[in-house]
Amino acid sequence: MSAKAPVQAEMLDNTFWPVAIGAAARLSKVSAKMVRHYEALGLLPLVARTDSGYRQYTEAEVRTLQFIKRARELGFSMAEIAELVGLWHNRKRASASVKRIAQKHVNELTQRIEAMQAMQRTLASLLDHCHGDERPDCPILDDLAGHRCQAA
Repeated sequence: MSAKAPVQAEMLDNTFWPVAIGAAARLSKVSAKMVRHYEALGLLPLVARTDSGYRQYTEAEVRTLQFIKRARELGFSMAEIAELVGLWHNRKRASASVKRIAQKHVNELTQRIEAMQAMQRTLASLLDHCHGDERPDCPILDDLAGHRCQAA
């Protein structure tokens, strides 16, 4: 590290800040590749670099990575995450804005769940009509080919 590197401060868990990308990835449980990706998308501000070009992440940036990871686990889109990160960092935000994003996501999840349940019902019905024996007739293949399933 160069002489111009920021002074490191110790955190309670014995992590010295700032940290290199590998440590930021480990602490946030996000791969280094995804850390760079999130930075490229603008979800993270451009991070400080050493004179030799190594990225240096602050505790706040690692916490933002943790936020992004949790939002991804909940299925938010990258656009929604960008909006949520912006709201999280904006202490003057209205919680109504956050709730609007979350409600829209819940509605989308509900629609996707209903669509998947319909797929499950259709496949279960096709399975019920398939003999699964040595005969070539197969209602599953017929349905995939665009022919309606005929009751056996």
